[in-house]
Amino acid sequence: MNGVIDLNADIGESYGLMKSGKDELISPHVTSVNIATGFHSGDPDSIRNTVDLALQNNNSIGAHPSFPDLQGFGRRFMEMSKISINNIMTYQIGALSGFLQDKTHVQGSRISHVKPHGALYNAAAKDIKIAEPIFDSISSFDQEVIHVVLANSVWEDFVKSKNVRFAREGFADRAYRDDGQLVSRDISGSVLKNHDEILERVISMALKGKVKTIEGKEINLQIDTICLHGDNEESVELAKAIKEELIRMGCEVKKMTSFID
Repeated sequence: MNGVIDLNADIGESYGLMKSGKDELISPHVTSVNIATGFHSGDPDSIRNTVDLALQNNNSIGAHPSFPDLQGFGRRFMEMSKISINNIMTYQIGALSGFLQDKTHVQGSRISHVKPHGALYNAAAKDIKIAEPIFDSISSFDQEVIHVVLANSVWEDFVKSKNVRFAREGFADRAYRDDGQLVSRDISGSVLKNHDEILERVISMALKGKVKTIEGKEINLQIDTICLHGDNEESVELAKAIKEELIRMGCEVKKMTSFID
């Protein structure tokens, strides 16, 4: 293990009158943020406000595109052609990029990474036919942008073969299967609740490169970034504790842009 880790959070998921998450509280405790781009949540006002918040807290800014599924919060799989997947990716990355055009005088005011959301993310981790148009859209936008992919997936293998910058992601509060895939949210135990267990898991992933699966097996999991959540004040306090413990254990917590080649 390299002893360096990025902490990321999905933010900007408010929409219209619906307010979601504690973005202003979680942003100072992570190094990178993934901003919703309108297809699962996030509207123009939300994107603008979230960009300003990310720049204020010196976060690396990433796009968080999804299937066009507002009603299902992007968690429902949609059968789409490769060109349509490429198009929805391009559309959403472009939306976020547009809100950064008048910020060019501010350091960090560019899209540094792209991390698909929900069902689109999970599908890419299992199916090259979905990972490929995602890859194509990101690469066409900017060759320097980091591709955030699920660690231990065929998606990781695919981007690794393409000689691009990519970050392998692990999840602090999600259960893993023996094959390294995330346990479906439909299955009991897929989301961890115990804070001590989550903290222990993060330390193991970041410093040992290992994670215990839902079946009880310890598997290798080499990661560069860990997804944390800021849904409520309790989860924000957990994120703060995770960052503090990583630093105490000698792990450098840095933006992925600073150590991903």
